[in-house]
Amino acid sequence: MSKRTPEEVLSGPYGPAPRAAERIFETARELFYREGIRAVGVDEIVTRAGVTKPSLYRSYKSKDDLVAAVLREVETGFWDRFEAAEILHPGDPKAQMLAYFGGLAERSVGDDYRGCNLSNAVVEYPDRQHAGRQVAQVHKQQLRERLHAKAAEMGASDPKALGDALMLLIEGVFTSSQMFEGDDKPAKAVVGAVAALIAAYCPA
Repeated sequence: MSKRTPEEVLSGPYGPAPRAAERIFETARELFYREGIRAVGVDEIVTRAGVTKPSLYRSYKSKDDLVAAVLREVETGFWDRFEAAEILHPGDPKAQMLAYFGGLAERSVGDDYRGCNLSNAVVEYPDRQHAGRQVAQVHKQQLRERLHAKAAEMGASDPKALGDALMLLIEGVFTSSQMFEGDDKPAKAVVGAVAALIAAYCPA
């Protein structure tokens, strides 16, 4: 039997209401992205989620554990987008990279765009032992390796140099898009920059 009232059942979505742990996670993810991880305290998270502080600590040993959990999901979302470009253009690494950067540029023009939570976490936490920073660092290293491999697939004269240049463009979009407002952002030029780099390192 549902624990919701008949009125809630009639007007609400199918299925049970989100559990406290789910509300905590979703609230933390939104607040961390919008306001910054260190700027958001446990009290604000539980208040916004409509739960008690013990509910948070039953699911996560500490705020740091919650941060790491949120960043792991952010990482999953990143790879979903990266791999979607691969699926759209099987066997064509150049088209894959142009498609990925095209999507990145499109997302970055929104005024509410705050870059990448993983990149932001590295900036916010200088301590390399912090759980959240460790998640971010591992992800960035894996991304760098994937970009090196993608450059090699393209036949680049120097796969490491091209991969690193693509990495710098990704991080540049994440950062610069937070500095400028409206639709006149430097990130709009990123697809052309990627195409030029590929042409320079992968002569026909």
